[in-house]
Amino acid sequence: MINPFEIIETIDMIDKENLDIRTITMGISLKNCTDPDVDRACEKIYNKITDYAQDLVKTGQDIEEQYGIPIINKRISVTPVATVVDALEEQTVENCVKIAKTLDRAAKTVGVNFIGGYSALVHKGMTAGEQVLIESIPEALSATELVCSSVNVGTTRAGINMDAVARMGEIIKKAALLTKDSGGFACAKLVVFANAVEDNPFMAGAFHGEGEGDCVINVGVSGPGVVKCALEKVRGEPFGIVAETIKKTAFKITRMGQLVAQEASRRLQVPFGIVDLSLAPTPAVGDSVAYILEEMGLEKCGTHGTTAALALLNDAVKKGGVMASSYVGGLSGAFIPVSEDAGMIEAAKLGALSLEKLEAMTCVCSVGLDMIVVPGDTPAATISAIIADEAAIGMVNSKTTAVRIIPAPGKKVGETVEFGGLLGTGPVMPVNTYGSSDFISRGGRIPAPLQSLKN
Repeated sequence: MINPFEIIETIDMIDKENLDIRTITMGISLKNCTDPDVDRACEKIYNKITDYAQDLVKTGQDIEEQYGIPIINKRISVTPVATVVDALEEQTVENCVKIAKTLDRAAKTVGVNFIGGYSALVHKGMTAGEQVLIESIPEALSATELVCSSVNVGTTRAGINMDAVARMGEIIKKAALLTKDSGGFACAKLVVFANAVEDNPFMAGAFHGEGEGDCVINVGVSGPGVVKCALEKVRGEPFGIVAETIKKTAFKITRMGQLVAQEASRRLQVPFGIVDLSLAPTPAVGDSVAYILEEMGLEKCGTHGTTAALALLNDAVKKGGVMASSYVGGLSGAFIPVSEDAGMIEAAKLGALSLEKLEAMTCVCSVGLDMIVVPGDTPAATISAIIADEAAIGMVNSKTTAVRIIPAPGKKVGETVEFGGLLGTGPVMPVNTYGSSDFISRGGRIPAPLQSLKN
């Protein structure tokens, strides 16, 4: 039975503690949109997206109004577009960009915030279409507003495709230069993965997986502020009580997410996929993962003990979520995007949080180096080496890791880049200046670790 106290508690979470549904994401398969002719393929893509998602935004707004639960974003993810490019008779950058513009136009027609899936999975090798799609990413992201892109360069089973890693460093640099007037904004819509998951509803890494049906609804919940407020009530208590408090809070947050997901599924007549209960921060004060870690007793996020605190948080969130829903998926844990988290921004500006410390934290969080702004003159090989390090952490630990890094053109350490909205403010962080070019130029594939042999 739900008692009056629990109702009041949930209202307070929404009104005072920044609890929200961060996104309702509709996954749409483009498998039946392939065609040798790019114009016909684009027509099929546009028609399918605008048909399936025509009521997505309105449904989200109706649920928000009926239940009083804020739903911040309505998004779409599609089958990795490399699949469509592989079927084209003429596999060119120009045709890839044409597809990207079609995705952007469809997203604007139905009114969503972002569309993900301009993607390629190249962890073991690349088809001709995948190579062309990767080459087109800078032009595609700079020519569109809502399109997001991701490339998976490694898995625990396959190892790391270092040829793809090397190329992605160059692609990121080019994307930044093409959008230099906005601080390299295209790079904020591009993420490089190891062990990418297929049901992730969050951008920029969402895509509709090969193992999914024709259409699915996934929901991403958030609530760092709720967890922070809960921990304020157990200040000074042992870590067992801290973990239990986070677990119970995550349970409540996930139940709300499941309610919204099932209601959206029913109204749209689309199967319900998963609830992703990741703690996704925003630049708003009080909606910060860093502040949760500091509430555990750290003077500033990034100091010694930060990785341990994050490990406890991530684990407790997952445990609470799986008790609340049988269909917890996506990434489900704690995100640490620097520019999107008020506490992370502050810690980075003060020098308490370094790139090296963030890398250590990614060993225990849900993703990786996220929304990191570095000097614009950072070499492509250095960016590739950062990607390789993160991919290695993911590969060896059988977890998802990612890099979303912005080499801001013309910016130096200590300056900031304003992205606005949920993407926030990016302080330019220092990067180790010793080179990695000889390492990256080797190419080939780093073999899968021994723990990949689980059959």
